[in-house]
Amino acid sequence: MTHRYMKYPSILFRFGLLTATLLTCSTLSRAAEQWVYFGTYTRGSNGSKGIYLSRFDSETGKLSAPELAGEVDNPSFLAIHQDGRHLYAVSEISDANGKRSGAISALSIDPKTGHLTFMNAEPSEGTGPCHVSVDPSGRCVLTANYGSGSCASLPLAADGSLKPAATKIQHEGSGADPKRQAGPHAHSANPSPDGKYAVVADLGLDKVFIYALDAESGTMKPHGESVLKPASGPRHFAFHPGGKWGYVITEMALTVVGFDYDAARGTLTEFQSISTVPDDVDRKGLSTAEVQVHKSGKFLYGSNRGHDTIAVYAIDQSNGHLTFVEREPIQGKTPRAFGIDLTGQYLFTAGQASNTISVFKINQDTGALDYTGTTIEVPSPVCVKFLATP
Repeated sequence: MTHRYMKYPSILFRFGLLTATLLTCSTLSRAAEQWVYFGTYTRGSNGSKGIYLSRFDSETGKLSAPELAGEVDNPSFLAIHQDGRHLYAVSEISDANGKRSGAISALSIDPKTGHLTFMNAEPSEGTGPCHVSVDPSGRCVLTANYGSGSCASLPLAADGSLKPAATKIQHEGSGADPKRQAGPHAHSANPSPDGKYAVVADLGLDKVFIYALDAESGTMKPHGESVLKPASGPRHFAFHPGGKWGYVITEMALTVVGFDYDAARGTLTEFQSISTVPDDVDRKGLSTAEVQVHKSGKFLYGSNRGHDTIAVYAIDQSNGHLTFVEREPIQGKTPRAFGIDLTGQYLFTAGQASNTISVFKINQDTGALDYTGTTIEVPSPVCVKFLATP
């Protein structure tokens, strides 16, 4: 049976608050046993058919060979709902329900196998969707469209399926680099820890936009913005778990920029910019991709494409400032993204150009990475997400 986003039947599942609560308690107690989902590109000759799944045991470090979990066209970025029963994927396609747009797909997760069943899909309200996230209350999904330079919010139905977008916001303008920044390129959309705001990084405009978010209605409205240095190219954003700081990685300038975050006012104030690559390296052909903060709040990680490393920083717990620790080779090529497992002990790198996933142990004192010797093959991996097994 062919399972592409336009060809699935609609399958609905009802779930209640009690079920979600019990599932959350169960998953927290079994975080050592995890499912690992890999978003990929299906275009080209790499043989990918969609989203892949491996099983990981953080107590032994054992990682199973990947298997196809669900067929979706170009599911390059994923987000898992807090209930552990639903996964959302961008689909980098050119036509969604007859509309010139990419799509967001909703899939249910089989609690026994981890396999995915397509529920429905809605237009992302723009071209080239590249990021998706779920707000903390689990009531809406946010997405960023790189091609059209727009962002959107989509409410979720009670069964976890997607409703049509409640808000679409089109960015306008251009940046300093005429080749890379002739127009807007929204690259990520992240909810604030309290769910009151959405932070959207736009590579084409050198801006990080802040939108007031109403999760109940699934709507957004403009609230503010933070302007970066010209030709920075802000790409992905990560909040510190303490909620006081935020960090954006710049694709073009090869830096991580730190911000003080005022949750009451919904503002970001820049306090630091630090390079992700050595000062003396030839930067031609290099770019960054992903940024994540360790669950402990002690470390930050950023990926360097071309340089093919993960940059590691220690976070000063008094002011959020970053101090360089190391740059670790990913044992592959083009780290489009990476993921930190639920226990915080391991980091998985996705080598998009080498078709590999490599596993590193995280030093809990310094944040440094140590290659475990485990590498598996996954076709054109782009995104890594973890879910505790029920």
